[in-house]
Amino acid sequence: MSQSSKKMKANERREYILTLLKQRGVPITGSALAEEMNVTRQVIVGDVSLLKAGNEPIVATSQGYMYMSEAKEDLAYQRTIVCRHEGSETEDELNILVDHGVHVRDVVVEHPVYGDLTARLQISNRRDVKKFIEKVRSTNAPFLLELTGGIHTHTIAAESREALDEAEQALKEAGILLKYQG
Repeated sequence: MSQSSKKMKANERREYILTLLKQRGVPITGSALAEEMNVTRQVIVGDVSLLKAGNEPIVATSQGYMYMSEAKEDLAYQRTIVCRHEGSETEDELNILVDHGVHVRDVVVEHPVYGDLTARLQISNRRDVKKFIEKVRSTNAPFLLELTGGIHTHTIAAESREALDEAEQALKEAGILLKYQG
């Protein structure tokens, strides 16, 4: 059902965005929503901000907006890991994680002025990694780790503790995992 043929009122447009995000269950870019509704991407950004302010669990990921239902959010095991590497090694790091069946929920860096800066990634497979890397390259956006000399954390999740352990071991062998020495 394309809405591009008619102009919607703002409240109708926000309801339509909410419906699309709930139904599709996959990220949808702001540009795709804007095209679907015959408005600018900036209008969509405003609409999504208002929906979030109304306590709708919408998150902006590297692949687009997602409606976060409870069932989708939780895998059996989750942990936070600390990594350090160059931006050029990001694709390798993410591929190591997803190749071990790990879902990369976010990346967090500690900024000296703003404190923790968190970006939702929601990366689960090599296709997601490829899309993320292509988006960074096509926009010339810096990786967050460039703000911290390469140090950053990820929240990772998997169906088993073993998958998390094996992924951490692979990152350690690649010289990416930072371990506390204390």
